[in-house]
This record gives sequence, structure tokens and C-alpha cells, in this order.
Amino acid sequence: MNINLPEKRYYRIGEVAQAFNVNASLIRFWEKEFDIIKPKKNTKGNRLFTQNDIKNFQLIFHLVKEKGFTLDGAKKKLKATPDKTKKNFEIISRLEAVKAELIKIREQL
Repeated sequence: MNINLPEKRYYRIGEVAQAFNVNASLIRFWEKEFDIIKPKKNTKGNRLFTQNDIKNFQLIFHLVKEKGFTLDGAKKKLKATPDKTKKNFEIISRLEAVKAELIKIREQL
């Protein structure tokens, strides 16, 4: 999944929700369910997501929405083999980026 977020230090929950095309409530729910998503909170209590949080959210989104894992299944997968799961996701992301670039080149021809 390719998301379009500008390069910033922190992202608000609305920006993240819009980038993933989900409701902000889903992001809040997954934050409570998964330990790897830990946004910072300002004095008002607003969540501020870092680049690392975005990458972790992409991983969870991939497992749950694209691969069809249940929340419990995704949690177990992340706890059992976190490094292997992250590495596989990075490989898939790179391949999708290459595919998108090749499609773009083909359309220009």
C-alpha cells in the first residue's frame, strides 16, 4: 500500500486516517490493541504520530486489511516473528513500488 504523506516529524490522527482511508476511531482502536503503535501526546491529549508509528500502522494494515488476519492473528504473528514479518512487509512494499513505477513507464510509452 502506497500512502501519500508529506515529510514531517509528527502527523495528526486526521492526516493518518485520511492517508489510509479509514476512520480516526480505527486508528485509536489499533493504538490500544497493538503495542508497537505508540504516538506521542501533547498537553491537550492530541495524538502525534511519528514516521515509525506510520510504518508500524502500515504493517498492521497490511496484515489485517490486505492479508485478512484477525486482530488476534496479527498480534500473534507480530509477537512470534516480528523481524521476519517486518522484513517480508518491507520486501512487499518495495516490490509494489517497483511495479507502480513500471506501470507508470508503460503508460508513458
